[in-house]
Amino acid sequence: MLSINNLHARVAEAEILKGLTLDLPAGEVHAIMGPNGAGKSTLSYVLTGRQGYEVTEGTATLDGEDLLALEPHERAARGLFLSFQYPLEIPGVPAMTFIRTAINAQRKARGEPEVSAPEFLKRAREVAGQLKIDFDMLKRPLNVGFSGGEKKRMEIFQMAMLSPRLLILDETDSGLDIDALKIVADGVNALRSPDRAMLVITHYQRLLDYIRPDKVHVLAAGRIAASGGPELAHELEREGYDKYARAA
Repeated sequence: MLSINNLHARVAEAEILKGLTLDLPAGEVHAIMGPNGAGKSTLSYVLTGRQGYEVTEGTATLDGEDLLALEPHERAARGLFLSFQYPLEIPGVPAMTFIRTAINAQRKARGEPEVSAPEFLKRAREVAGQLKIDFDMLKRPLNVGFSGGEKKRMEIFQMAMLSPRLLILDETDSGLDIDALKIVADGVNALRSPDRAMLVITHYQRLLDYIRPDKVHVLAAGRIAASGGPELAHELEREGYDKYARAA
C-alpha cells in the first residue's frame, strides 16, 4: 500500500530525513520508534503534505500513485489520515459540523454522494457509544476545553467516521492516563482490516501493549536503522536507542 524509497526531506536548511526506505502493506500495523529529533514527526508531515517540509530526493507512493505530487486535501481524499500529537482547537466550529463537512468534502472529491444528516447522526451515535464519548461533547467547539484524553478520543472518533485507508498515529499516547490509553487503543484496533494499514509513531513501548504491531522500525538520524517484530520494542524499552543512533 505505502512504499517509501530513499526519502530525503528538510525543514528550512536542516536535513531531517536522510534516505528513509519503508514498505507498509495493506492489512498491517507498523510501529516507528526512535529518539527525539530522529525524524518521526517529520515523516508524518511529509507524507501528509504539511507546508514547510521540502522533499529533496526519493519517492513515496500510495497504491502505486505518487503521494508527493498530490495536494494535502487530495491525499486525504485518497484515504490518508494523520492523528496529531497535539490536536488543534477550532473555536466556534462544533465537532459534528467539522466532521460531517470533512466527510462530505472527501466524498465530493471521490465523486460520491454526500452523507445525509440522519445517516450521519445515526453513525455518529453508534461510534460515540463504542468509544464511550458523551454525545454532548460532539456538540461543543472542536477540542476547545477538552482534556488530553478527550482530544485523543475525538481523533479516534474522526478516524472511525472518515474510515481512512492509511492511518498515521503521531504519538497518540502522549498525555494519556492508562484508562484513556485503553479506550483509544480499542478504537484503533477496531479499525484494523485487510484493506487498511496503520503507521504508529511512538516513543514508548507501552502503547504497543495495546496496539500490537506486525513490525517495529527504529528511526535514527533520519533513516530506518533496524526493523523487527514486536520484541524489538521491548528491547528498546530495556536498552534505549544509543546503539542504533551510533550506527546511524
